Amino acid sequence: MIVAVDSDVGNFADLRGASWAYNDRRSHSGYGVTLDHLVRLGETAGYFGEVVKSGSHARSIRMVAAHEVDASAIDSHVLGVEFRSHPELAARLRIVGALGPSPIQPVAAARRLPEALKADLRAALLAMGDDPAGRAALDFAMVDRFVAVDDADYDPIRSMVRRFEEAGFTTLR
Repeated sequence: MIVAVDSDVGNFADLRGASWAYNDRRSHSGYGVTLDHLVRLGETAGYFGEVVKSGSHARSIRMVAAHEVDASAIDSHVLGVEFRSHPELAARLRIVGALGPSPIQPVAAARRLPEALKADLRAALLAMGDDPAGRAALDFAMVDRFVAVDDADYDPIRSMVRRFEEAGFTTLR
């Protein structure tokens, strides 16, 4: 969660009545994890004063930096890349907490692709860190490595969705 560097906000509790930017309702890191956090707090009656759709994590970051909104939840990887690429943003923002943890997004391939091609792609991604050019690309992307995952690795996200859906709380307010 980020706020402007000069904000009085020190933690999530300080955000009651504040303005909040989210990137997209289908985003786990920019929307779903916030719904789950509010449900866990028992705060489903309207926590934020204003909720604004930005359209992207990058836009949410800039909205907070420009004081257009008070705060936003930003995917930690996106935030790291943005801070590296735009150090002036890092000087204008402050991290006040984290929501989650959540598993990172998977790399997915279309079902219509041949199985052999999908297997080759998987092998190349898993071995990428062992190749100097691959290692350089991973370093630039701020990625340590790719690892094989199972569907069950995403159960924590399913649990979050189940919690906020069972609570009937599917819209930030």
